[in-house]
Amino acid sequence: MKYVEIIASAGSKNTISAIAKKVKALDFRVGVLGEDGMQQMRMLVDDNNLQETLDTLQTVLGAQPTIRIVVLPVYADLPKKKDEPKDEKVSSSIIRESLYQEVARGARLDSNYILLVILATTVAAIGLIENNVAVVIGAMVIAPLLGPNLALSLGTALGDGKLMLNSIKTLFIGILIAIGMSVVIGLLWPGQFHNHEIMSRTNASLDSIALALASGAAATLSLTTGLSGVLVGVMVAVALLPPAVTMGIMLGNGQMHLASGAGLLLAINIVCVNLASKSIFLFKGIRPRTWIEKKKANKAMMRYILGWISTLTALLTFIFFRGSS
Repeated sequence: MKYVEIIASAGSKNTISAIAKKVKALDFRVGVLGEDGMQQMRMLVDDNNLQETLDTLQTVLGAQPTIRIVVLPVYADLPKKKDEPKDEKVSSSIIRESLYQEVARGARLDSNYILLVILATTVAAIGLIENNVAVVIGAMVIAPLLGPNLALSLGTALGDGKLMLNSIKTLFIGILIAIGMSVVIGLLWPGQFHNHEIMSRTNASLDSIALALASGAAATLSLTTGLSGVLVGVMVAVALLPPAVTMGIMLGNGQMHLASGAGLLLAINIVCVNLASKSIFLFKGIRPRTWIEKKKANKAMMRYILGWISTLTALLTFIFFRGSS
């Protein structure tokens, strides 16, 4: 459960009280009236009713420019009621606003993101060249390229054009940095690059598609249910950086056929992560608050899902012809 604190004009007290009853708030309190005519009100809301509470408050009180709504966590609720059921129903989803803040951080193109890409590329390149699986996994866990993909999917689900553009720009620049650094490494590093860790990322197959789809769905599901710790396993399963680094190394080493294989694997992972995450957002009902925004977002979602399916079909065709050649 959560405490929802509302600071609004005193005249809104009855309206907010009615909203508290509508969403079956466990408690509703009215604070002291301020000198500016604003009053603090607080309601205790079950997690399953939290999204409805916030949407209703924003719809009804959105015209007030000075309104503030703050969600406060509840770490304990004591004493327990005697008639309280032992198996409490746990919320199966995270609220849209909290999800947006968490995912949007992954779309930020700032010095921290660029530094993470550089460091992760360095770690991945060393691990691949030295055929050290532990080092490669370390680069996977850093996973700076997963964030922009998830942010792109959420932006599509919410019809947020700004988030979508920021995600695409951040992802593109991240991949460009990773490949560019790896090309230089491939040019300067002596010797051949035919060990297991590198060669395993130059061959895309149907297994790669199944793995990327399942991992992308798991990543999004972990976010929407508030279990972000699951993301660590997903980062390892559907790694985007090692194929990008492998592609750059092979380009720098002049092995174009192997570079194209790594590029194909990278493209498959990106397409599948986006397709799976968009499908999960659709399944979980992550959508904008107003019906006009919902209509636009639904159209955008359908277009993008069809677009990713078409791209995946093209990649499947390419895999088939590449394998038969």
